[in-house]
Amino acid sequence: MRRTVYNHVRAKASLAITARTAAANGTTVDRALSGASGTNEWFASAMLLVHTGTITDGTHAITLEGSDDGSSWAAVAAADLQGSLPTIGASDDDKVFEVGYMGAKRYLRAVATPSGTTTGGVYGATILLGFPNVPPISRT
Repeated sequence: MRRTVYNHVRAKASLAITARTAAANGTTVDRALSGASGTNEWFASAMLLVHTGTITDGTHAITLEGSDDGSSWAAVAAADLQGSLPTIGASDDDKVFEVGYMGAKRYLRAVATPSGTTTGGVYGATILLGFPNVPPISRT
């Protein structure tokens, strides 16, 4: 098996790309995915990617939340992050922000909290899962 990103990384959408003026909780991303053999693939690492389009006004704080059960959520501890969570403003059009996650929570989601918006901004968030316990990963 070749060591490629395709074989070792899985991208899961959390915040859909859309214009935002209100707070939004992203879709839950499970770090234990069902593999091709029916066994769970556990991903040891994760990264939050925030991708922006046009930000017309306000600020948009992006946070990462974790959960053990997929229903009780809390902000991820700063000690479990690599890099800084972004607060997006009008000068952040067409950018990508990357924040690593080193914690042990099974479930992750991105959260957007805009303030001072009238027309808001267009952005979304994806969570990359990496270093599966059973590579190559399943694409099903």
